[in-house]
Amino acid sequence: MSNKQKRFFLSEEEIPKYWYNIQADMVNKPLPPLNPKTKKPLKPEDLFPIFAKEVCYQELNQEDAWIEIPEPVLEKYKFYRSTPLVRAYGLEKALGTPAHIYFKNESVSPVGSHKLNSALAQAYYCKIQGVTNITTETGAGQWGAALSYAAKVFGLEAAVFQVKISYEQKPYRRSMMQTFGAIVTASPSMSTRAGKDILTKYPNHQGSLGTAISEAIELAMNTPNCKYTLGSVLNHVALHQTIIGLEAEKQMKMAGEYPDIVVACFGGGSNFGGISFPFMRHKILEGKQTRFIAAEPASCPKLTRGKFEYDYGDEVGYTPLLPMYTLGHNFQPANIHAGGLRYHGAGVIVSQLLKDKLMEAVDIKQLESFEAGVLFAQTEGIIPAPESCHAIAATIREAKKCKETGEDKVILFNLSGHGLIDMTAYDQFLAGNLQNYELSDAEISKDLENVIPLQPK
Repeated sequence: MSNKQKRFFLSEEEIPKYWYNIQADMVNKPLPPLNPKTKKPLKPEDLFPIFAKEVCYQELNQEDAWIEIPEPVLEKYKFYRSTPLVRAYGLEKALGTPAHIYFKNESVSPVGSHKLNSALAQAYYCKIQGVTNITTETGAGQWGAALSYAAKVFGLEAAVFQVKISYEQKPYRRSMMQTFGAIVTASPSMSTRAGKDILTKYPNHQGSLGTAISEAIELAMNTPNCKYTLGSVLNHVALHQTIIGLEAEKQMKMAGEYPDIVVACFGGGSNFGGISFPFMRHKILEGKQTRFIAAEPASCPKLTRGKFEYDYGDEVGYTPLLPMYTLGHNFQPANIHAGGLRYHGAGVIVSQLLKDKLMEAVDIKQLESFEAGVLFAQTEGIIPAPESCHAIAATIREAKKCKETGEDKVILFNLSGHGLIDMTAYDQFLAGNLQNYELSDAEISKDLENVIPLQPK
């Protein structure tokens, strides 16, 4: 096979038929989520009022390493999977690095991001349970678009609460959701008790994912035959996303290489877990020395500057208490353009993996992320989503280190989505109107006062 092959694809028959559940192989299992009312460890049935039953079982499954992908979901995956593994020769040349850079291009899905991998699964599980309506939240709108499309595919009605600042910044993402048939509401809104309470306290609140989650859950609980769906953070979402890394494993073999470093941007953990967990199992089970790097925004640095405590996944306190690295559920992130990364907490699995030093985290300032995105666009021809720019920036950092040391390390990153509906952000960057956001220790500590200290095992 030529050393200059650019893209690597799998046939439809080679698409993985199982998701990978890393919980089964973890030496230190994640601490249990707690029922928000009783503060006791959560049982699957505690989640039944909110989620489809099947994902409730998946959420707490620490025994089965492999979960079969339902045939109807697999058939929908074939609309766009496998996604290509791409050798970034152009970026390598521009950086003058001996590193071999690969990226998994999830931007080729019908909605332009990796989010559809879990949206199709969750919509399917709701459908077979007889649910007719689903709700969710979204930041930049990638998850909202994915869920809106998945709902239409399986004949469900969708209601999406979009973080207000992103609702205003990204009107075409909102249009995508509406095109697929969803009802889209800017959050916080006056349509829920949670939204009213937040706006009463903070009339100019620009929204956060935690706020939008509160509104979506409240609507689900108060609407007959309706369930809530989530695009990141929880274990079952990362499970569904492992289709990314499982494909990448096979494709890296086709390329004749194995990653020394795996990188992904980080908001709640869905695309990081999606590409990392299948490779991480070899580190856990076989001792492979791959490094795993989560790249988060410096303005929302839960992994690099947060605390590992029990905290709510939403602002009001409807969700279970999750053991996670958090900035506090009342944390209001800066109005950066990477709306999908503006979340106060990290997923339970990723938090435990970071605590156990099986992975690393770096924070990326907004201007560095867009500089990386522009360089990637100019060298590889794809304009990346602002979220994905963080992964590219972290990859560039590692590639530059290889240039200094002369090491030809293999770096794999996840291009989680394209930025063709985020051009207003690029407009502002190119005009010099974007800024970095610096957080003081005092700003971070004030929102950590309401978290619940971890109980000893």
